[in-house]
This record gives sequence, structure tokens and C-alpha cells, in this order.
Amino acid sequence: MTISGKAANLQRLMSQKDLVVGVGARDALDARIIECAGFDFIWSSSLGVSASYAVPDASLISMSQYLEAARSMNQVVDIPIIVDADTGYGNANNVVYAVKLFEEAGIAGMSIEDKKFPKDNSLLAGGRQELARVEEFAGKIMAAKDAQKSGDFVVIARVEALIAGWGLAEAQSRAARYVEAGADCILIHSKSTSSDDNVEFVRAWDCKTPLVLVPTTYPDLTEEKIQSLGKVRMVIYANQVFRAAVKAEEEILVEIRRARGIHTIAEKMAPLNHLFDLQGVYRMKEEEKKYLL
Repeated sequence: MTISGKAANLQRLMSQKDLVVGVGARDALDARIIECAGFDFIWSSSLGVSASYAVPDASLISMSQYLEAARSMNQVVDIPIIVDADTGYGNANNVVYAVKLFEEAGIAGMSIEDKKFPKDNSLLAGGRQELARVEEFAGKIMAAKDAQKSGDFVVIARVEALIAGWGLAEAQSRAARYVEAGADCILIHSKSTSSDDNVEFVRAWDCKTPLVLVPTTYPDLTEEKIQSLGKVRMVIYANQVFRAAVKAEEEILVEIRRARGIHTIAEKMAPLNHLFDLQGVYRMKEEEKKYLL
């Protein structure tokens, strides 16, 4: 698929499907596995990418590092990539530059959250969850929409009022302003273990702009339940894949130490030929027959 085609494909999916489902990745291998599992798009996760560097998800690594991670994912999958772009890497000027580079890299869209830079992860217990001024963030959304070259590039405004404890009224007010600024979607985020606030937000939402949910902390809100609410066009399983990978890696290392060898772990690993397949080794070897004469 062409660079511009992925953004158009994301828009087409959103117009044709009741619910578009994406999964968070930390690297290209995650992205390849997610695509093979049949999901609609990849969420290039800020938490995942920062975790791949083993540093906190706190605006520590640069926009260029996030760009390279997203580009590497995009090069090995045919489905769209949406970048979790934190607060936009600075002010509106940074957002303009980020949109230019991500769009040139073939990324289909980006999500920007309305917190102050630098940010703490939204789900961090005791984290510093300071919101930006409404008009400052609306300016970032306007800047992103003005900067994009393709009309299909998707800009998601991520509302953090519930994360900050500012309540539903503030969340609704901010979301409405970001729609006025040009946001293509509103991501309403919550760290509650109950889905009640999100459901109430969705039911009260009276704009045509579609909503995005990330049910990390309220897994009871299944896709079937989300579809029954209407208004929600996108759901993101933002971090489950690489959290599962960390657990599996730790468990197999414990077993190797316990067994003092690798003779007990064969059933816990993917076969090497499956890894080679995910890497495209067999396709490469077929091409060698044509070119290495």
C-alpha cells in the first residue's frame, strides 16, 4: 500500500466499520504479529516505545526516536499506523514539525493529549497529571490540521480531564472545543477500574465527531458493549501485547535458571521457523533465486 494510501485506508475503515480495532506495539516485530492476528491498525505506543528503551514514559526520549520506531513498524505492515504522540513534543511549532515528518514517513494519523509537557504516563499511580490550557491545546490541534498535506491524515485529540480528576463536565467542554479546532476524533481517557464515566461521556456526547476508547483499566467494556453505545468508532488495546511479552520473558528466564539449561522450555517458545516467517526470511530466499544468479 502507498504512503498516502494507508491514511485513506484508515478513513475508509472508519466510515465502513461499526468499530475499528487497533493494538499497541513497541516495535516492528510487535506490529507484524498484530497485523497477522487480523487487527485493523497499529497503535505506536508511547509507553511501549519508551519501554523498549527501558526508560520511563515521561517525555524522555525524543520525537526522532518515536518517529524511527513508527517508521520501522510502518515498513513491515500493510495496515495503518497511528502514533501516540504524547503532548505533541512541545508547543504548536513542535506539532507542525512532527506532523510533517510522520506524514512523510507514511503514518496514517497521530494522537495528541492535552497535558503539559513533560508528561507522566496517565496510568501511573501518583503521577503528575497537569492539564494544558484549553486554548493552548486547541492551537496544537489547529496547527496539526493546517500542517497536514493529505486530507486523510487523522488527528486525534486525547482528553485527559478524567485522568487529572477534573470531572465529566470539564472533559465534555474540552472535547467540544477540540472539535471546533478541527480534531478528527476525540479520545476520552480514564484510569478508573469502572467504565461508568466513559459510558456517561459517550451517552452525553452530541457531536458527530467519532469517539475513541482505550479500555486498559476497565476491561469489562467489551467491543459488543462499546458498539451498543454508538458514537465510538475506534477502540485501542494499547499495551497488552508487550506487557504479555515481558511476563513471558521473565517466566522463561526463571525456568532456565531453575532447570540449569534449556531442556524444559521448548513448548514455551515459538518455533524458529515461525520467527523466520515473521522476519520475511522465506520471502527473501525466494527473491534470491531471481536475483543472486
